[in-house]
Amino acid sequence: MTFVVTEACIRCKYTDCVSVCPVDCFHEGPNFLAIDPQACIDCAVCVPECPVNAIVADHELAPEQQHFLQLNATLAGQWPVINAAREPLPDAEQWAGVTSKLDHLVQPA
Repeated sequence: MTFVVTEACIRCKYTDCVSVCPVDCFHEGPNFLAIDPQACIDCAVCVPECPVNAIVADHELAPEQQHFLQLNATLAGQWPVINAAREPLPDAEQWAGVTSKLDHLVQPA
């Protein structure tokens, strides 16, 4: 089992979860965080820290969010580790309740 950052994180990128992670499994992109499934130890301490409920256990992913498991693994391999909390994106509050944000995910070229 691993935990997965889902669509709710896109354009918010709150990092409260990062500050409690004991193994530095979070990776930071321009407007999204990803969890490296190989580094995640399934401790779940990050889950209650996310103010937008973007972190879910892989076995609890909704069918429409299943692709985020592979997306997290891919992006974690491309983005640098983040191991300290940072300010969320400036317009995070405006995006916090928005659904269907996948088109807004900034990925490497």
